[in-house]
Amino acid sequence: MAIFAKAFDKLKGALKKTARILNTDVRTLFVPGRQINEEFLGEVEEKLLAADVGVKNTEKIVTTMRDRWQMGKIKNADQCLSIIREEMLAGWSGLSPELHLAASGPTVILVAGVNGAGKTTSIAKLAGYLKNEMGKKVMVCAGDTFRAGAVHQLTIWADRLGVEIVKHKQNADPAAVAYDACEAAKTRGMDVLIVDTAGRLPTQEHLIRELVKIRDVVAKRIEGAPHESLLVLDATTGQNAINQAKVFGQAISVTGIILAKLDGTAKGGVIMSIRDQLNIPVKFIGLGETPEDIAKFNAEEYVTALLGEKM
Repeated sequence: MAIFAKAFDKLKGALKKTARILNTDVRTLFVPGRQINEEFLGEVEEKLLAADVGVKNTEKIVTTMRDRWQMGKIKNADQCLSIIREEMLAGWSGLSPELHLAASGPTVILVAGVNGAGKTTSIAKLAGYLKNEMGKKVMVCAGDTFRAGAVHQLTIWADRLGVEIVKHKQNADPAAVAYDACEAAKTRGMDVLIVDTAGRLPTQEHLIRELVKIRDVVAKRIEGAPHESLLVLDATTGQNAINQAKVFGQAISVTGIILAKLDGTAKGGVIMSIRDQLNIPVKFIGLGETPEDIAKFNAEEYVTALLGEKM
């Protein structure tokens, strides 16, 4: 129970900027006894948009409040928090956060994302989680050969975490590194191989093609691979992250999202747009800079922390 409480406190801390926007001066916004009127609904709309909940979701939430108010079902502002919670929790049941693991042989997890999104750090966190929380034998593949220092950075993480790494020199062919990593993972009896890929901008078509090449290489070397294609999105970029996901999704069939840098943003509401616009499960969330600062996504915990409430 103490571990659960600690994890929730960390999540709540990571989302405190968003919670502060949603509950700024709670005495005047959601204070018990305050009457609902158009001015109040306008304030709610403003705060939801500021938290990057998205236009579509914000309109739906405010419309629901207005309809229930006009029908006489609610009249006080504090009754609206339950509506926000209700709408934010809807639609997650069909999006499982569980990792798809191979029935036999290594599970291959392809990890993509633009430079600066927190991709390499997220890989380290995921490797640590799989090793320490799930007891898996983990190998990482340093396929981000184009970015200066990326291979060195992942090597430091691998040494620190005690996981194996396959790497080539900088500017080596990423697909060749992936090929060698697949062979090494099979030979050494690894449970999980996490393949880092070169950071890409969605506008760089030649780099997207390289990503597809990596996907095809691992598919040929290990049956069923990649078993997961995870995309790291930077929560601080808000709606721009949605556009990135759409492009990457067309290239590698993204199966899950790692939402990074939640501790540095007031845009935690972007998770709602990910749900509605992408229909891709959020599998992990990044809560800080250390390897332990990662958590499996849980919609109820997330929304509770987002609203600054207690479990």
